[in-house]
Amino acid sequence: MTQTRRETWLFWLFALLILATGLGLRDPWPADEPRFALVAKQMVESGNWLFPMRGSELYSDKPPLFMWMQASVLWLTGNLRIAFLLPSLLAALGTLWCVTDLGARLWTRRIGLYAGWATLLTIQFTWQAKKAQIDPMVVFWITLSCYALLRHVLQGPNWRLWALGWAAAGLGTITKGVGVIALLILVPAAVASLRGWAGVRIHARDARFWLGPLAFLAACGVWLVPMLIAALGNGSGDYRAYVDDILLRQTVTRYANSWHHGQPWWYFIEVLLTAWLPTVLALPWAIPAWRRRLQRRDARFLVPLGWVLLVFVFFSIPSGKRDMYILPALPMLALTLAPLLPGILRRPNAQRLLLGFVLVFSLAALGAGLAMLLGDPGFERKFMEGRDAHVASGLAWMFAAIGGFGLGSALWFGRRRAHAALVAMLTALWLLYSLVGAPLLNDGSSSRGLMRDVGAAIGPQAELGLVGWREQQLLMADRPAADFGFKRGIALQFADAVRWQQGHPEARWLLVEESQGLPACIDRARARDMGVANGRRWWLLDAEASRGCR
Repeated sequence: MTQTRRETWLFWLFALLILATGLGLRDPWPADEPRFALVAKQMVESGNWLFPMRGSELYSDKPPLFMWMQASVLWLTGNLRIAFLLPSLLAALGTLWCVTDLGARLWTRRIGLYAGWATLLTIQFTWQAKKAQIDPMVVFWITLSCYALLRHVLQGPNWRLWALGWAAAGLGTITKGVGVIALLILVPAAVASLRGWAGVRIHARDARFWLGPLAFLAACGVWLVPMLIAALGNGSGDYRAYVDDILLRQTVTRYANSWHHGQPWWYFIEVLLTAWLPTVLALPWAIPAWRRRLQRRDARFLVPLGWVLLVFVFFSIPSGKRDMYILPALPMLALTLAPLLPGILRRPNAQRLLLGFVLVFSLAALGAGLAMLLGDPGFERKFMEGRDAHVASGLAWMFAAIGGFGLGSALWFGRRRAHAALVAMLTALWLLYSLVGAPLLNDGSSSRGLMRDVGAAIGPQAELGLVGWREQQLLMADRPAADFGFKRGIALQFADAVRWQQGHPEARWLLVEESQGLPACIDRARARDMGVANGRRWWLLDAEASRGCR
């Protein structure tokens, strides 16, 4: 076996170890995971896959492709814990394949592996890949689109890849509207082509150019066409409101006039310098090297780097910003770093910087663990609200183990192989989080503990209604639960819930969230405090407790 083949096997072994460990060991956690998992579960149970439902209401915040994938895995396996996370895992592995293969085709196989390592070891990439939000899937579709379009414009013409690139952008769009930004990579490609840079052509004069836009429309039409036919043919105001919300308010209006997550224009620079550690530690050496290669008119750097810059500008314009918005730019940034990394890692100062990162990270983790074991720090008190005491002890030992292992790795590999110490520390971090941290946090974060206690309190034959609920309560309920709307005000939900309860008072219970205070008509002496879950206090009411609310 050649050395390159061994390095390839080693990379994929670490990728599977880091990304797949912990699959099936936890339930969905807020903010977004329970929402998508609930929608997928209801798709399987109801057979209605075209219109996502959140409880009894249409869910119009996101297109359904990601939820279709979760529902498909759930239908095949019957295991929600696997189904809600497996699409993110497969998407992350697909992203790594795209970037490693593209690096190999544009440079060498070893350069492709460097691009894969730079992506895999970035904290935000792995953190998102181990969650069941839409973003890992969007990153995959955008990266696949960039992969295919770059191969066409830099190594083509290849009209199959051209069509694939546009189709992947379309699938990204019906996963999350911003998937269309993949096509911005054609802007720097067109600039380079018009300026006569060698080796880059869009081939726009060929009639087959239009295969791309047609493939984009066909991919979007997989969902859009049947949805519009069904919604507009239904005649219901709810379905027309669904169309308006998902096609206009959640896309154009949200971009032009964001209504939450307000941040300053420079917010994503802060995200780059923190969430993209340790990869961004290479930038002090990479930026001058990029400049020299751009002066030599190397389109392999101009096109992906130009696209990364456009992505940052695109998401910096609206006031609403979240840290994961720019994650799709990471694989292309890693691709342009990869040819430089062998030289950068040979520099003593670069090795010292990596070793310093390992030491600081390890000391911080060790310090947090010891503080939790030996004292009662403020961050622990805030974090442990509503959780069992044994969780704090387990997390403290986990932090201490991560820190100790990182320090041991730094001592073992030294400053000449600080990159190996970095890989060892981050691998330990993700393994211990997946095998120890996530299972410890699961009951409190997923509301499984709350809903298990509720089920035990009301007995197996009782019916349950939810007021002021979040998706995790409906998802984790041990029985079909009645809901009275999600977006409606709690007062309206409570009024309908009391009417529902009085229809069968001896068997119906209400689980009510306390954020706005319990109604004055409640008999608090009979209300049962179920504790705090997800930062909210919950009360269980029988018909006697709500009798005064008729």
